Amino acid sequence: FQVITGGHYDVDCRLEDPDGVVLYKEMKKQYDSFTFTASRNGTYKFCFSNEFSTFTHKTVYFDFQVGEDPPLFPSENRVTALTQMESACVSIHEALKSVIDYQTHFRLREAQGRSRAEDLNTRVAYWSIGEAIILLVVSI
Repeated sequence: FQVITGGHYDVDCRLEDPDGVVLYKEMKKQYDSFTFTASRNGTYKFCFSNEFSTFTHKTVYFDFQVGEDPPLFPSENRVTALTQMESACVSIHEALKSVIDYQTHFRLREAQGRSRAEDLNTRVAYWSIGEAIILLVVSI
């Protein structure tokens, strides 16, 4: 997960298994990653909390990756070696997965920058309106 906008960019996060046992709990984190293998079937619950910062709304990006990617070639567990074409496809596939990760990272950074720019634009607009009113009052 990663906090995109709001406050000091930090939230509390908790993950519970179907029995209510806490698997993961972190306080005031901007971003983090947690990997685990589910030991049993059922509904796992996760919660992002913002109770220490009640006045600031926050936007949180989170991503779940369930299981492993299916093999690129279904007969990958065979005894013979991959052909040159198949090995090239596997390396391209791995490179494209890293490109997707980079794109996600840059989209998050762009969203943070956009939020900051819009906040700054709002402040400048209010300041300009205030200065215009003061200028009008002084001139009258």
